[in-house]
Amino acid sequence: MDTTYFGRKFGIMVFKDSISGQILYKQYVKQETNKLYLAGIEEIARRGIKIQAIICDGRKGLLQQFDQVPVQMCNFHQVAIVRRYLTKRPKMQASKELWELTLLLTKTDKESFTGILDAWHRKWVDFLQERKRGFDGKYRYTHRKLRSAYRSLKTNLPWLFTWYDFWELKIPNTTNAIDGHFADLKNKMRNHNGLSIARKKKFIDEFFKA
Repeated sequence: MDTTYFGRKFGIMVFKDSISGQILYKQYVKQETNKLYLAGIEEIARRGIKIQAIICDGRKGLLQQFDQVPVQMCNFHQVAIVRRYLTKRPKMQASKELWELTLLLTKTDKESFTGILDAWHRKWVDFLQERKRGFDGKYRYTHRKLRSAYRSLKTNLPWLFTWYDFWELKIPNTTNAIDGHFADLKNKMRNHNGLSIARKKKFIDEFFKA
């Protein structure tokens, strides 16, 4: 499940079955919220569809909402989070190593990734603890972005390898199945600039019927 936007206050939230490729449910939203994701899951279940697992992005608080169903955080979304903190070409050695480690996320197993992440932290723990004094006299962490990147990986780790923990369910480790739909939809809509919201909705409805 994922959401994409066409302007600041017009988006579409989509729930897709990774096995059949069928769009199970969609809803138009002004803002992406955990409450709306929960409502979508409840509607799908109400229709008698058994939900074996959920694949979603790392939206704050969302991963913890589904305690009865295995939840996989999209690995590409996690990589994007780290990239925002470190950039694609970090300069510090610690950042370079963490970025290279992050790129292994989609290519390795749970034990290996956990092991190298812990090894990285042991190596750089003192570096992460460095502080400097600001103009206001207060001491703050020197490498705050690097700390945030590591904390993101460590915090989300329980949901990054659900596909591995539930191997028999063949859970995708990314939301690429929906992201591809979104990219195709937006490419097609570029040929119809200037549509009203009502006409955009009609266009989108027809797109997802195809």
